[in-house]
Amino acid sequence: MTDRASFIRSHLRRSPVTLVPEVVLHQAEEPIGLWELTEGEYRSDQPPPFWAFAWAGGTALARYLLDQPSTVAGRAVLDLAAGSGLVAIASLKAGATSAVAVEIDPLAATAIELNAAENNVHIEVRLDDVLDQSLADLGLSDPVVLAGDVFYSQDMSRRVLTFLRRAARDGADVLVGDPGRAYFPTNYFTALHTIDVPVRPELESVTTRTVTIYRINPRGAAARP
Repeated sequence: MTDRASFIRSHLRRSPVTLVPEVVLHQAEEPIGLWELTEGEYRSDQPPPFWAFAWAGGTALARYLLDQPSTVAGRAVLDLAAGSGLVAIASLKAGATSAVAVEIDPLAATAIELNAAENNVHIEVRLDDVLDQSLADLGLSDPVVLAGDVFYSQDMSRRVLTFLRRAARDGADVLVGDPGRAYFPTNYFTALHTIDVPVRPELESVTTRTVTIYRINPRGAAARP
């Protein structure tokens, strides 16, 4: 933990999140250099280091929660594939009673803990691949399940969708922020809100992404080819 924390503090800068200034994160100023560093001693299993940036889907979801606090107020929250922890932090600032952030990257887990401390909130960080588990397996009852920008690869999308549908069938409210990623399974979701998010062109090749906040349909429709 100490070495990872030192690495993050040394190579990232604490700054407010664009569009969500209520939240301060450790953020990379130059993505390629950090990516190269994490290929060495601090290699991430899923480069680029997702925990070092506020991605569009998570940014929009965090903004939505802060603008619509009744969505999570008085509820427990599960932030899936949490990255920097932005969505979990925003949910606590919006009045959630507790937040569990799930990640598989040890550097992300450390970044979440540092970011939580920076924002004076407490997040339970679970370093585990939970996608084949149920909410009961995780010891959670009736949480709001949140996922920002998780449909970026075919295999990840398939596994995440299965987890989210299972959570919804078990009674969870499931919200997702997605900026039109190629593998987003539209047929299983209902759109709630859209928001334009400024993004870093070196990561997204554009300066703005339009993000939609969705609620999953518990039973869903069959995905069409």
